[in-house]
Amino acid sequence: MIDHTGVKMSNPAQSRRFYEQALAPLGYAVLMELPKEHTGGIVVLGLGVAPKADFWLQEAQPKERSHIAFAASSRKQVDEFYKAALAAGGKDNGAPGPRPHYHPNYYGAFVLDPDGHNIEAVCHDPE
Repeated sequence: MIDHTGVKMSNPAQSRRFYEQALAPLGYAVLMELPKEHTGGIVVLGLGVAPKADFWLQEAQPKERSHIAFAASSRKQVDEFYKAALAAGGKDNGAPGPRPHYHPNYYGAFVLDPDGHNIEAVCHDPE
């Protein structure tokens, strides 16, 4: 089981706004901002569903693009994530819908964040 993960962000203010808005339908919020004296002067943010941050943003120029999938408790939550992420400046990378080539109940949506990371919300439950 993965405990936490994250991505690099080139523009902390822009990425913070994007993720705060895009992940709000999934219950995520910024839970921690590490003091710069502990990070070498860079911005490091921890997001998650209280009380634990499990998704971390680190200020740096991404050299590679990542794919992160967030669990949604319903197909409606996937739809809400997609709308919120686009409203926050994300770019469509796959509208909400079934993805039966993964498995019969797979329902996901994909959005590119400000740095081009492929961010997904997915529900594995049947309708």
